[in-house]
Amino acid sequence: MSNRVLLIEDEPDVRTALRILLQRAGLETLEAATGRDGLRVFHTERPTAVILDVGLPDLDGWDVLERIRDLSDTPVLMLTARGLESEKVRGLQAGADDYVTKPFGNAELVARVQALLRRAESSGGTIDVFDDGDLFIDFAARVVRIENRDVALTPLEFRLLGTLVRYAGNTLSNEQLLEQAWKDPMGIAPERVKYSVSRLRKKLGWSDPESSPIEAVRGVGYRYRSAR
Repeated sequence: MSNRVLLIEDEPDVRTALRILLQRAGLETLEAATGRDGLRVFHTERPTAVILDVGLPDLDGWDVLERIRDLSDTPVLMLTARGLESEKVRGLQAGADDYVTKPFGNAELVARVQALLRRAESSGGTIDVFDDGDLFIDFAARVVRIENRDVALTPLEFRLLGTLVRYAGNTLSNEQLLEQAWKDPMGIAPERVKYSVSRLRKKLGWSDPESSPIEAVRGVGYRYRSAR
């Protein structure tokens, strides 16, 4: 199936221009003019990436981004008419993958969308379901279960756990985990991984470092020790 990009933009002229631009680049497009319609299309059509305008007439772009991030790591590029640095920081901290200010260059926008799609493809892995007898993960449904007990994780915790199990048996450095699990790792100290792993272990019921399948490798990082 080809990559599909969802455009959530209330200005018809901008939406049309974006559709033509992306279609010329070989990308299938879906469209929505409001935040609520955008969320409905997102949940029913499962696009590969989202271009999301901040200034929507009902739910604003920040609310839409928050609801997308509650359930999905689908790449999101934010569009705004404001070029304030604080707005860019807010978007990235809220989970956006990139940020473009209107008016934008056509070639630049297409290049940024294509970069997000490549990143998603390269980091997505090929595992749909992980099950080693102790831990069960359905990546598409975002379900985590331990001994028939469902565990609610934040998007960051889900990405962190997913990265560890996808590379089960291999030791990943703090820097590698930051790159894979944090959407914007720049400026985040590697020590942050330690505290995130500690919270993840606690939620999973693996607080004891000695018996936890998530092992700390001194001076290197962490690895997941599969039960199988």
